[in-house]
Formats: sequence, structure tokens, C-alpha cells
Amino acid sequence: MDRPPLPPFTLETALQKVRMAENAWNTQDPARVALAYTEDSRWRNRAEFLQGRSAIQAFLVRKWARELDYRLIKELWAFRENRIAVRFAYEWHDDSGQWFRSYGNENWEFDEQGLMRLRLASINDLLITEAERLYRWDPGPRPESHPSLSDLGL
Repeated sequence: MDRPPLPPFTLETALQKVRMAENAWNTQDPARVALAYTEDSRWRNRAEFLQGRSAIQAFLVRKWARELDYRLIKELWAFRENRIAVRFAYEWHDDSGQWFRSYGNENWEFDEQGLMRLRLASINDLLITEAERLYRWDPGPRPESHPSLSDLGL
């Protein structure tokens, strides 16, 4: 199953791949998001190591049960051949109502079909107040008119 755009990436296709990933993650649909990864995809997410699409899907179920009202923005940092590096920030709150902005970087490696076979993520959480939130769009993909990370000064 091909998952365009396919490597080797150009600036245009790398930007497209990043926005497609952001849009998918903003659906908070673990089954949909997991389809972007190879069956044997390997992940490092913070201090957690995962392998396989089913483990990724289970992780995402846990993630979005804890990280409520999740909103994510990704931005291309660099790309080459079948690899893309992104920086990102997302906002969410826990079940007590405490808001967070989580910042991080991801390194992605894709197979020939455009599926991600490796994802390495480093993430840090910052406590914020509800008033400090910057991502206030309705659930789902970020509107095209919403500022990027760079536009927001993040």
C-alpha cells in the first residue's frame, strides 16, 4: 500500500508529508494515524520504546485518553531522501484541567511506499494556564489560516 508523497522528498513533498501527519494526529483517531506506519515500525517516544503498528495504535489510545483537547502544530525542520525532521508543539489538558504545551522534535524515516518505519521523538512539557493557550480551533485539523509555530514565536 503506497502512502504518498513517496521518497525521495522534495521541499514541496516534505512539507506536504508534514502537514498530512499533523492533520491525521489532530483527528485523534488511533486507527487512522497508525496506518501511516509500517507493520514493524519502531518508535522512541520520550522514554517509551515501541515496535509494530498494533503497539503504536495502543499507545495512541492511551495518549489521547490522557491528553484531552489535544491540538498539534508540526513544522518541517529538515529533509533528505527518505528522512524528515520536524519540530512540533501541542496543547492539551489532563483530567484535572491543568493545561500543558508539549514541545519536541521528531526524526522520521520512510520506506519506499511512503510508510514511516522509524520515529524518534523527544518531548518536553510546560505547564501553562488556560489563558496562555494559543491553539483555539475546533477539534480536527488546524485551519489553513491559523498561524504556524514560527508565526506564533514558538
